[in-house]
Amino acid sequence: MSDEEPTPEELNERGRGPLMSSMGIEWVEASPTRIVARMPVAPNSQPWGMLHGGASGVLVESIASLGGYLADPTKLALGVELKVNHLKSASSGWVTGTGKPLHSGSTLAVWAVEITDEEGRMTAFGTCTVALRERRD
Repeated sequence: MSDEEPTPEELNERGRGPLMSSMGIEWVEASPTRIVARMPVAPNSQPWGMLHGGASGVLVESIASLGGYLADPTKLALGVELKVNHLKSASSGWVTGTGKPLHSGSTLAVWAVEITDEEGRMTAFGTCTVALRERRD
């Protein structure tokens, strides 16, 4: 990716690692102040058919990491703390994570992410702190 702000299409083509790809996470909107991504429920469910809590964590940390990167593309964004509150189950369709920065510093960023189901009901809320470190390209 270039140092210019990537489009969601570019991110979906080149800006997803193997975990995000296997989970079906898609970028919808991406800027330093707002990130939106969506993820299908079915392939990411636990044995009882509900979205796995760990999948929600992956969505939260992915959004926060991209947000840290977009705030300063010269640095790596590395998750250092993740907290997710699971509020309501989702058992079909897609969930959408919408994140915004609570703090954007030179070495740390903290993001808040709301995860909603297709009816707009909040299923989870998470925060993620990412360390911003110099790249060693």
